[in-house]
Amino acid sequence: MEPPALAAPWTATVVNRSRATILLDVRGPGGTAATVELQRCAAGRLRSAYPVDRHDVEVRIGPSARTIGAPAAPLLTELLGALVAGIESADPRCRRILIAIAPGASALCTAATAAGFRHVVDVDLPGAELSLLVAEPAWVTAVDPDLDRVPGT
Repeated sequence: MEPPALAAPWTATVVNRSRATILLDVRGPGGTAATVELQRCAAGRLRSAYPVDRHDVEVRIGPSARTIGAPAAPLLTELLGALVAGIESADPRCRRILIAIAPGASALCTAATAAGFRHVVDVDLPGAELSLLVAEPAWVTAVDPDLDRVPGT
């Protein structure tokens, strides 16, 4: 997995990296700092939660960013938007970027929704109940309006 390049004013420094996971130190406007983990869903905790594609990526925001309060909530939305754009650019074959949100994480859910994520399913994992929110590139969600034509003919 390649680290995403984030658009200004955001910067990301790779702290640790493996074949399936990247740990980033992300810096943004006003001294905003966050730890962000990107993990291939096929190698992580979500591998059995839904029909995973090998290029799907889970975004896990560190505790300091998750607790950004109401006045700074737009920064969390901007961070998530920058991450989505960076991941899609780094891996054009990525079909889904997911955030798994625990019950009660309403600030993260609100920020993710504002950044273009949508709720798709609630899952039970060992030790956790999570709501999966997904951001998908336009090529995944595009619908052919000609329903009477068989694709490829």
